[in-house]
Parts: sequence; structure tokens; C-alpha cells
Amino acid sequence: MAKQEFVPEWFEGDMPVGSFRSLLKWGDPKGFKHPNKRLYRLMRDTFKLDDEYFRHPFGMGMEKVPDNVPCRLEEKHLVALGAIVSKENIFTDVYHRLGVAYGKTMLDAMRLRKGIIENIPDVVLHPRSRADLRAIVDYCNGASIPVYIYGGGSSVTRGVEAVKGGVTLDMRVYLNKVIKFDEKNHTITVEAGMSGPELERVLRNAREVFKASHQYTCGHLPQSFEYSAVGGWVTTRGSGQNSTYYGNAADMVIAQDYVCPACDIRTGEFPAAATGPDVDQIMMGSEGTFGVLYSATLRFRMYMPGNTRRYSYIFKNWEDAKEAAREIMQGEFGLPSVFRLSDPEESDVALKLYGVEGTILDAFMRVQGYKQGERCLLLGTADGEDGFARHVARSIRRVCEHHGAMSTTGYVQKKWEHGRFRDPYLREDLQDYGIMMDTLECSVNWSNLEAVHTGVREFCHSRPDTICMTHMSHFYPQGCNLYFIFTAKIDDIDEYLAYQRGILDSIQKYGAAMSHHHGIGKSFAPWLEGNIGPESIALFRAIKHHLDPNGIMNPGGTIALDLPDSERRFMKA
Repeated sequence: MAKQEFVPEWFEGDMPVGSFRSLLKWGDPKGFKHPNKRLYRLMRDTFKLDDEYFRHPFGMGMEKVPDNVPCRLEEKHLVALGAIVSKENIFTDVYHRLGVAYGKTMLDAMRLRKGIIENIPDVVLHPRSRADLRAIVDYCNGASIPVYIYGGGSSVTRGVEAVKGGVTLDMRVYLNKVIKFDEKNHTITVEAGMSGPELERVLRNAREVFKASHQYTCGHLPQSFEYSAVGGWVTTRGSGQNSTYYGNAADMVIAQDYVCPACDIRTGEFPAAATGPDVDQIMMGSEGTFGVLYSATLRFRMYMPGNTRRYSYIFKNWEDAKEAAREIMQGEFGLPSVFRLSDPEESDVALKLYGVEGTILDAFMRVQGYKQGERCLLLGTADGEDGFARHVARSIRRVCEHHGAMSTTGYVQKKWEHGRFRDPYLREDLQDYGIMMDTLECSVNWSNLEAVHTGVREFCHSRPDTICMTHMSHFYPQGCNLYFIFTAKIDDIDEYLAYQRGILDSIQKYGAAMSHHHGIGKSFAPWLEGNIGPESIALFRAIKHHLDPNGIMNPGGTIALDLPDSERRFMKA
């Protein structure tokens, strides 16, 4: 009898109430995604481990969060703030405070596993209305109390971390409603705490919810979709996985309403206007440093899932794949919706993850010259009106085949879709055994794509026994993003931060934008001035001073506005 292959006992069960694990958990408390056998073998062999090593998880964060970090606000402030939101909407216990201080960075997960509590607010408030927001901001401005904002909590840039203590506003609890639905204009106005799934639910069910004539969608589906909020999309200039067709969050915003310390900022609902610099664009990406976003008016589109055309292609090499992608984006025949191209290293891992490796399809690809370590996987969808979607899909096929690609049908795309919101759960299992999986992404044009891709990956692989997968997932006629997923056996926080700094140095050194859609937060702020220049930072500061003269909004280095000079990093090629 053949020996049964070892499978680690991946954790799957209830987490202790009030534990660190419950805070580091991605999304659904009962959601899990375990590495399949092929992915497990890759991790084990890459990091030179054996099956015995995977019998003993460690640092799982099952300990209860201690309530031993005192609130530093004077009682008079707590009384005043409690009077604004009512006493049931004010919290000073450490579990609540820690829960809104950390996002979903690997640093956050590492700190939680090690029981490190730092940079938490003194109090958490659940504002119930715009009037509550105005009263809170006015009070905190007068008392010089820092104000932070928490939405979905999926930040990977330390965007919500309360470095200066003070107050965090949890927008999810009450400020999550539709304010206005306008079918004639194809716009919807929602409060900033509305979740992505709830927004899509009401739009896709618009016939029942609003008595509308059609189903609709915003088409904004980031990997964090299930646990993200509209406010986070807008204030970080986020992108969804269908952005090549539907656009980024910044493309969807028609109007905004901000509560700032010095004033209110409300923009008009116009499709376009030549009325000076665009205030909407100025406010988007401000990450809570100018004021609190109360509501946003967004464009929506027709929802026609029956017209979706799925495709996937395998290319023999990276050069052919890149040229095909560029030709498709510049082809003037219409844009795909999901459009995702993986480099050879990621393609090999993806084919393991999607269960293709070792199948008849895999064998056929090899026979046809699509070799492991060289082949590249392109997958995606075409959406919209039926004739349009068909035309785009046919045009993509023509370009791909011209560059030597072979169709792998819609099967691979469907496998990706099935797991696209669940991949973050994988890192929980790996981190139980001291294996770190994290991401960084940037924006490039076609001319410098290869310099960035090669240079960043060279640094990533300069650390022995490290996996660095890379893909493009947001495309334009002028370029795309590069998304690096790096996996290494790192359990030490200082070692992790040094490695991350090296990758960010490389991104800046080779001339990419420091972020395409994750925002900047406090993690990437040291590189921002070197990326956009001191004049742009000075302009940001001038706007900040006008809207927030006392500097109470999200202080502590966010988008480099109050970053000490000693922490700024400038890398040159």
C-alpha cells in the first residue's frame, strides 16, 4: 500500500473570544483556505523544511487581549464625546481600541501574533450621523485631540493606525446607508461606512430595492471587496479587479461630502466641469488627513452577467505575453474587464493553486512547448453589452494567438474567480509556521515596465529561498501596475521590515509610482517625496493647513504630511 502523503493539520475552528487571533483573522471568522498539496510541497521544499516541521504550529495568537493599556484622555473629554454619540457608542476597552488601530498588513499580523499592542486610540466612537461627525470634529479640534477614521479595516499601509492616540471613528456601525439613488443619472450616493458587498447588493437588486428598471453595478471588486468600505475606496484611490473596464474608484466618484476641522467641503454632482482644479481629485487620496468623508456619489453601470465572456491563454514566454497585453490595451477595439497577466514564477504557482499542474491540460501544454519556468498565464473577462463583450473577447483571442498563445479556455478563469476573494486566508496557515506572505504594488508605463520588473525581483531574490510572484492586474493604453507577492520564512519583525524597505527602495529606484491602488498610509510615506517631488508635498501641506490648521486629522506620518525629515528615503537609479 502506498504511503499516504502528509498533510499539515491546518487550523480550522472557533477562535477564543477576545483573542489576538480574532483580530488578525482575515474576514469571515469561519472562513479558511488551506494550501493544496502542490502548494504545500512548494513551500516546504523552497524553505528547506520537512513534514515534521509542519506538525508544530507556533505563535498562533490564541491569547486573550489584555485590558492593560489605559485611556489617556481626561474624563471631561470622555464625558463630552459620550454626550455627542450617546454612552452606548463610546468604548475605551483595549480590544475595541486595538481592533480599529491595526489593518491587514503583515506587520499588523506579526504584532498581533506576538501580543504587541501599540499606537491604539484612547477611545473608539460610533458616530450615528453627519451631525455627530461635525460635533466630534469640532470638539476634537478645540481640544487638540487626534482623529482617525476606520472603515472596512482592510488597509495594507498602516493607514488607520492611531500613532498619536486620541479618537478613532468607526464608520461601519451606523454610517452605512444609501442617501440617494438616481436612475436617470446612473448615480448613487452612500455614506462612507457602506460595505462593498452591501453596495453591490442594493445595485444588483435595484429592481426590488429602488423599483428601478434594471440591475446595476459599480464594478468595483478589489480582493478585499468582502471586507472593504466605500470610504476606504475613495480616500485611497483604490482599484477593483475589474478596473480595466469599469475604472478605478477615482473614476467612479461624481461628488463628495467631507467634514473638515476648518470647514465642510461638498462638491457638485456634475459629469464633468471646467471650474478650476478638480476639488474631488484633490480630496481623493487624502486618506483622512484633510477631513472625514461622510458620503460619496458614485457612477454605476448596467449589470449584465449573462454577457460575460471568460478566457485564459498560456504564452511561451514573458516577452510575447507583455507585447500581447500592450497591443490589446492599445488596440482600440474595447477594453476587457478582468485582465490579469502573470509572469513565469507566478504562472507556475497559479497552475498549482488552480489544480492545473499534473493534469492532461498541463501535459498537453508541455508537449506544445509551453515550458514550466517560462510560460505565462493571461486570464480575464469581457463584460458589457453582449455584442461588445463578444467582440472584445474575439479581439483578445486574435492578438493572443498572433503572439503564439494557446487558449486554456474559461476553466482557469473560473477557478481564479472561485478563489479570488479567499486567497488572503492562505497567509494565516503559512504564518502559523513562521512563513510570511505579503504584497507590494506599483504603477509603471510600458517603457519602464521591464526595468521595474527585473530590478525589484532581483532584490526580492537576493534573499535566499524566497518566492516572488508578479502579475499585472490593472491596465491602461499607457501602462499597467505591477503587483509583487513575496513569500519567505520570516518570523522576526525587524527582518521583515528591512526586507520590505529594500523592496520599496527598489520600486522607487527603478522609477515606478510607489502605489497604484493601495494608497500610501504611514508604511510607504517615507518614499513619497522622492516619488512625487518636494513641491507636490508642499502643496499637500498647504491644503492640509487650510482644511486642518491644528493637524488633528490622521497624524503620525500619513502621506508624509508630518513625517520627520530623518525618515524620508530617496533612492536613485
